[in-house]
Amino acid sequence: MAELNTPLILGDLHLKNRVVMAPLTRSRATTDRVPTPMMAEYYAQRASAGLIISEATVISEAANGYLQTPGLFTDAQVQGWKLVTQAVHEQQGLIVAQLWHVGRVSHPDLLDGDTPVSASAVQQAGYVSLLRPKREYVVPRPLEIAEIKSIVEQYKQSAIKAKEAGFDGVELHAANGYLIDQFLQSKTNLREDEYGGSVENRARLLLEVVDALIEVWGAGRVGVHLAPRGDEHDMGDHDPRETFGYALEQLGQRKIAFFFTREYLADDSISDYLKQRSNGVPYIANMRLSREDAVDLLASGKADAVSFGKAYIANPDLFERLLANAALNELQLENMIGTDVAEGYIDYPSMKNKFGSGRSTY
Repeated sequence: MAELNTPLILGDLHLKNRVVMAPLTRSRATTDRVPTPMMAEYYAQRASAGLIISEATVISEAANGYLQTPGLFTDAQVQGWKLVTQAVHEQQGLIVAQLWHVGRVSHPDLLDGDTPVSASAVQQAGYVSLLRPKREYVVPRPLEIAEIKSIVEQYKQSAIKAKEAGFDGVELHAANGYLIDQFLQSKTNLREDEYGGSVENRARLLLEVVDALIEVWGAGRVGVHLAPRGDEHDMGDHDPRETFGYALEQLGQRKIAFFFTREYLADDSISDYLKQRSNGVPYIANMRLSREDAVDLLASGKADAVSFGKAYIANPDLFERLLANAALNELQLENMIGTDVAEGYIDYPSMKNKFGSGRSTY
């Protein structure tokens, strides 16, 4: 029976425990998207996790939708990430880079006046995150075939830079309504070419990018992040079980290291179904898990590892706290995003023998 501190093999990644730090956008890189020494300290503090998945990291300047998120497309960014990976490895941790293109989840003001791109010209409802004054999302421009091929190559080049930067692998961000998800789900993909229509066509970009990442890293160091619920950035699919079931079947054939989903523990969760379709690809569960949820998921075999997001912001030693069933630090909402101060970032205290009890959502 697997427990929180049971070692786990994900492809070629050997985890010392089954607690994973989820990717967490903090917008603390430089304006040139270079990771900073403070970011290295932040990740090193959390290296007792079995695996760290880095914050979402853009593959090009045109892939961005937020200020000061890090990148992996310049030599300076590689050097900045080296500080991070070295700091994590010095603490005997593992870290993979999450590679990201936001697609339509952007705005011309973030793209030097260019129109955001997507699978189709389907406008997202709502306002662009963190831009002030508020701006509505615009109608995106559908990518041409040649541009799609170019973006696949950008993912590959970013994966090469991730290797140069000392990461232990990569995770493709194919979730939460960003570019890969926009091709995958039917609400945002109205194309009539080889990238649209059937589930096989809508999943084509996902699989082409995964294959490109495998060329660089090997399947055993490539993971994929999916969001079947479609509850972020105005997404939706006419048949999520068919769409994501096909995607997991294809990823399983490629024997990738893991897949990661944001799924509530609810009657309509399809993660069990996806795990069955994945041909044995290990599954990392995530989304508002309590300690009890995590223990139960591992003990039942419904998940191979469990992942926590906001709890890792406030608790650098979350793994140890979970083992001890200890109380958690309170999350500070100030300075959560986009500042250059230590407060609310690297100043959360570690556990000092103050144990708590009861059910808390992590």
